[in-house]
Amino acid sequence: MCSARRFALRAFFSACILLSPLGAFGASFSLPESMQHAPTVSRAEFLRAAVQAFALPVIRRSEPQREYGRPVPRALAPYVRSAERKQALDALGTNVSWSLPVTRGEAVRMVAILAKIDPPSSVRRFSDVKKGSALEAAVGSAIELQWMRPLRSSRFGADVPLTGRDALRLLEQASEIEKDVPVVHIEILPPQISEGDILQTVRRLLEDQYLYTDKLESINGEFVEAESLVKSLDDPYTVYMRPADSHEFQVQLEGEVIGIGAQVEMIGEALVIVSPLSGSPAEKVGLLSGDIILGVDNQSLQGLTFLEAVSRVRGPAGSSVVLTIRRDGNEFNVTVERDVIRVPDFEISTQDNIAVVKLSQFGQMTDTQLRSLMGETQELGPRGIVLDLRNNPGGLLHAAEIVLSNFLPEGSGVARILSRDDSYTQVTLDPPTIDALIPMVVLVNRGSASASEIVAGALQDAKRATVIGEQTFGKGTVQQIIEFSDGSSIKMTIAEWQTPAGRVIDGAGIRPDEIVVQSDDGDAQLQRALDLLR
Repeated sequence: MCSARRFALRAFFSACILLSPLGAFGASFSLPESMQHAPTVSRAEFLRAAVQAFALPVIRRSEPQREYGRPVPRALAPYVRSAERKQALDALGTNVSWSLPVTRGEAVRMVAILAKIDPPSSVRRFSDVKKGSALEAAVGSAIELQWMRPLRSSRFGADVPLTGRDALRLLEQASEIEKDVPVVHIEILPPQISEGDILQTVRRLLEDQYLYTDKLESINGEFVEAESLVKSLDDPYTVYMRPADSHEFQVQLEGEVIGIGAQVEMIGEALVIVSPLSGSPAEKVGLLSGDIILGVDNQSLQGLTFLEAVSRVRGPAGSSVVLTIRRDGNEFNVTVERDVIRVPDFEISTQDNIAVVKLSQFGQMTDTQLRSLMGETQELGPRGIVLDLRNNPGGLLHAAEIVLSNFLPEGSGVARILSRDDSYTQVTLDPPTIDALIPMVVLVNRGSASASEIVAGALQDAKRATVIGEQTFGKGTVQQIIEFSDGSSIKMTIAEWQTPAGRVIDGAGIRPDEIVVQSDDGDAQLQRALDLLR
């Protein structure tokens, strides 16, 4: 199989939704593979990946032959026309919203058509798959060939959104693509691509998918470097990274780094602390959300890129760094000893029969382990629950959904996602583990960002919990990462999220129901939560 075909598949599912700020001295979430924990895959992404996985010719200058109820984006049209020739789009029906997640049933049927699989002689029955339908035959083939597993013994999960992990497995198995391949860009290009190809690919990605279309007017003429193209958008969350910087960023995503343990943003020309991580060197020396790092070891950070500034702060474990900090107009120096940063996702403790659930980040452990432990907590019969999201910089959208599923009825709103072409509401997919009659308090502060704001806002909208503390950070946009074959990458804003009730988070944050400012002589916020639940 040609390398270009193998490279292409991983490109689409490397587009993982990232809900935490751009980078961290201690990782705020974990991605052991760049695509493995993508919460959902849009119909457009899956269609393009399937066309490339099966090496179908991309028809560049031919419009779709039929109507789909919604306009076909310009960049997607060649792939739609390619799939039309194989009748593969019969799987999506007639009213297609391309930005919505593809379902397991749609994906399996599309792949079965492309793979030209004969229906099995006998099929397993599922309550959510119509007997005698084309979907039943496709599901039967998928299970028989071990492309996909049913969600339950009696239910396949045909209407459930497809995850990135399942999408990659399905296409790899169905098209017999080798697994150990590098992550590359979104088009079928040779393994070694020129700088001009990278520039054109970055330009096309921004023109087709970047959320703030009015900013694209500043892109005129040819750009010498991809950094210039992306920087012109003036979006702190959209960044082009050269190979060395991209590698550094991936190291941060994988969960263990050496540094001071603080989630940061480059806002304007300033390196700003979003939140010090729990138990980190930064927290121990008193660094706070909103602190601006002006210099490192008496050298100014002015004029440096985000990752250049981060690399100045990081260093060998056990070494010390002197940071020049600006806080509320005052400047001072603070010495921090660097360390290996390992942050557990969560800790559960009890005080006076009140369960205190401290979430430090929304990572893989939250995604896979929290629900079972919350079930055990319910069996202890707590009189109340405190969900502590203070200094939690965010993480995976799916992990936020898992957290909310413990406290809200199945099908409750998680967040309203708004992309350029459409909007939809993410909902919980599992029944609650905690009884609805058990009262609940959520703690937030200025270091609560991203997925933390999603959870606090959703519980506040549902009137399930009282939110106590300080105004949150206010990050309400979604980013995706696409890596190129030369090792460089682009991370760009593709959507905005709001609370289920439509409240704007970006730049506004979540306002607590009760403002409690932390004191120097104790944990006033936690104490107020415990008093409220007693």
